[in-house]
Amino acid sequence: MNVEDAKKSTHHMGDKLKNEAKAEESYRQKFRTGKKDNSMTMEERRELAKLRKQGRAKAYKEAAEKEIARKNYLKERLCKASEVLGRTAAYHVRSEQNEDKNTGAESLDAGLSAASVASRKLQSELYSKKRYENKRKVEIREEEAIKKNGSNPQSRAKQRSLMKKEIKEQAHRASAREAANQAGNIGKTVVDKAEDLVGKLAEFLQEHPKELLVIAIVIILILLVSATFSSCGVVINGMSHVGVSSSYTAEDDEILDVNDDYKEMEEDLQDTIDNIETDYEGYDEYRYDLDNIGHNPYELAAVLTVLYEQYTEDEVQDILEDIFEYQYELTLEEEVEEKTDEDTGDPYDWYVLNVTLTNKTLDTVIREDLGLTADQLARYEVLVETYGNKEYLFADDIYSIVNPGHYGDYEVPPEALTDVRFANMIQEGEKYLGYPYVWGGSKPSTSFDCSGFVSWVINHCNNGWNVGRQTANGLLNHCTKIPVSEAKPGDLIFFKGTYDVKGASHVGIYVGDGMMLHCGSPIQYTSVNTNYWRKHFYTYGRING
Repeated sequence: MNVEDAKKSTHHMGDKLKNEAKAEESYRQKFRTGKKDNSMTMEERRELAKLRKQGRAKAYKEAAEKEIARKNYLKERLCKASEVLGRTAAYHVRSEQNEDKNTGAESLDAGLSAASVASRKLQSELYSKKRYENKRKVEIREEEAIKKNGSNPQSRAKQRSLMKKEIKEQAHRASAREAANQAGNIGKTVVDKAEDLVGKLAEFLQEHPKELLVIAIVIILILLVSATFSSCGVVINGMSHVGVSSSYTAEDDEILDVNDDYKEMEEDLQDTIDNIETDYEGYDEYRYDLDNIGHNPYELAAVLTVLYEQYTEDEVQDILEDIFEYQYELTLEEEVEEKTDEDTGDPYDWYVLNVTLTNKTLDTVIREDLGLTADQLARYEVLVETYGNKEYLFADDIYSIVNPGHYGDYEVPPEALTDVRFANMIQEGEKYLGYPYVWGGSKPSTSFDCSGFVSWVINHCNNGWNVGRQTANGLLNHCTKIPVSEAKPGDLIFFKGTYDVKGASHVGIYVGDGMMLHCGSPIQYTSVNTNYWRKHFYTYGRING
């Protein structure tokens, strides 16, 4: 075949590959957008879910306010009843000391007087509330009269406004009436019982004045015990509320199954990338710019708890697909470069397929794309920080469990820093000590994963290197493998099997003395001689160039 025929063949292959690439475009679009055909758009579903959550939040808030009002009202009445008993006991102690023979009668008068005051106070409050309701009835009748006047657009708008106001007022009155009825019934019962108790106590004291001191002590002890149990109840309720707020509420099996579903979607994505060169044959070069694939399972469980509470696997399938589409974007772009044949000097086309995977990170998706309220985000953060009080669910995930290690104050030996290239790497890398591990993270603003951190250090340490954003396997391709005996500070150290991926799965910067600087959870110095890292050791690599 002569040169002209070769050029025609190459051109024909290029056209064929272009057509095949276009044919595959529908598949790629389908991959990115999912297979389900929803009657509602993603935005509509999120808005509907948001409205439902807001409705539930409002209902919970109103119920909580009612409960607080009831408890405050009950507390006030109990305090008044306690004051009645306390004043009666104090009065009779003084009477006993003065050997007053009229102790019982005076006690009865004082007790009944105090009870009467409390009763009148309650009646006054109920009367004031009734006056308010009567006043509002008059106002409502006036507003209804206004509604009937006119039918112009301004009048109709005013009518709609008044209707909304009336609905709110009715809801407010119903809520207040219910709380007041509950508190009033309880308060009346307490006052009645207090009056009856005081009367019986006074009658007893008339016949047994010398036992007054013992009775007073018993009453005081009863009040102290009651106050103690009341405080304990508040503490227990508070602790219970905190426990629920900081805990995953779904069943463990459901949490694990849902996380497995998400991992399966990620594995399918990885398989797609692994088969790019098979599915898109014939390109002269394949260029990859890939973020790591993975997520923090505690973050996924946290956001699903916030959105669904006791969620089930079937219930969350749609939101899983939405989250996945937000988190990952795989793009394939054909590029044609013109090159010159070194032997003949003739130009020819060089076909390149650029493969880019962007991992927006799960945490970023949760904060920016799911429409969570400030309260929901606060709850999400608490759940992540506490691991939903179920750290055991994913305890073997070294990237999600925060472990500051034992080398926070580690100092690289000064003699190692005489190597300028290595010193530059350490100077850049130590800027980010303590940064958290974030799947797909590749810059300070998002934090890093292991390969994102090492890629950033290599590209920004002023050694003249630029490897782009690489995975652990990608970084290994930019290195020359070396035996353990030849490893020195500045080499990269690779591990395998730390999560489910072929080849290298983790990478760090070897600093000598059996130590590495890497993005664990968080970025830190770590010994490479622990059982875990020795078990997963793969190879050392020296950066090319």
